[in-house]
Amino acid sequence: MELRSIQYFMQVADEGSITRTANKIGIAQPALTRHIKQLEAELGTELLTRLPRGVRLTTSGRDFLDHARAITLEVSRASEHVRGKAQAPHGRVVMGTSPTLAPLLLPGCVARARQQCPTVTLKVVEGFSPHLLDSLLTGRLDLALMTNPPRTTALTLTPLCSEPLVVLSPPGTRGTRNAFSLAELCGTPFIMTDGIRTLVEQQLAGFGGGLRVEAVVDSVEAIRRLLIAGVGMTIMPVSAFHDEIRAGQLIAYPIEEANLHRILILARPVAEAHSAAIDEIEHIVRGEMARLIQAGTFRMPVDSRRNGVPKTSAAAKRPARVKR
Repeated sequence: MELRSIQYFMQVADEGSITRTANKIGIAQPALTRHIKQLEAELGTELLTRLPRGVRLTTSGRDFLDHARAITLEVSRASEHVRGKAQAPHGRVVMGTSPTLAPLLLPGCVARARQQCPTVTLKVVEGFSPHLLDSLLTGRLDLALMTNPPRTTALTLTPLCSEPLVVLSPPGTRGTRNAFSLAELCGTPFIMTDGIRTLVEQQLAGFGGGLRVEAVVDSVEAIRRLLIAGVGMTIMPVSAFHDEIRAGQLIAYPIEEANLHRILILARPVAEAHSAAIDEIEHIVRGEMARLIQAGTFRMPVDSRRNGVPKTSAAAKRPARVKR
């Protein structure tokens, strides 16, 4: 029993005429008659009574018409469902992000991905920008959120946000001084990740300065624990320790005389084939970054232990001098 024959039968039943139906759907009348007779043969009963002008449904024909409508409706629903599944983003997307951004970005991104594209499998790789850049260029990543990557024709680079780099220390280590001068910055021993050290030294080179690094620790969480325990100082993007600054566990100091900052950029290979799944994850990342920016995550928060310290500007490009 062919679906086409069932559809033809329904149209004949609605028109009440084989001739008019044949003319309407553009099929020869004998061919349409054969479809109806084939249905009747398979069902073992007449579906139509032939009249001098037209046809009329038999009792069996009326019963079968109800089933025919249900069958075609169910086939239509199945077709729409399958087409929708085929058009929905699906597959595997590998995204890279820095250790400073992962705790901020991933909870929202994963939650939104589960809701908006449940057929997409998202894999996230943490790494510093040089490692992410290499992975993008060699095809191991589909997209990455990076810090100040070099310009290259192999990648599409979309700037998302600029945020200040600040000095962080345990409370009480600097008395009433509210900012670091360049001279102090260059003379203070710091615990730093290799990636942030490279970024800061590149920007300080224009001022003829350098850093004094007492330890390189490529773990943001380890540095966080060291500072909270009262051990050492570091330079980090303000967002990486936003909660600790707000709670007064750590003190953040802007850097005078130099606009030390990082630019967060979404990077994607130019040669990559179009992928609805990657497009959807990129859309989610952009949306989550916009939410974090709106929430002030990349601006200096008010420190509960230093009442009256104003926040930096929303643009976060130039760290404001903190005044008492």
